[in-house]
Amino acid sequence: MTPITIENKKYVLIPEESYKALQKSAALKHHPEKTFSIAEARALSKKLIRKWSAEK
Repeated sequence: MTPITIENKKYVLIPEESYKALQKSAALKHHPEKTFSIAEARALSKKLIRKWSAEK
């Protein structure tokens, strides 16, 4: 790691291999939000469309 300062902001330079390893570990820790079934998604989209159309 190589620390540098540009316009009073501190940055760290790391090798590309380390960066890719960090990205991979972060992606593995990420859990996606709830996945809807088709029926649930349709119901939710209809509800949101009604809500948005009422706002106008």
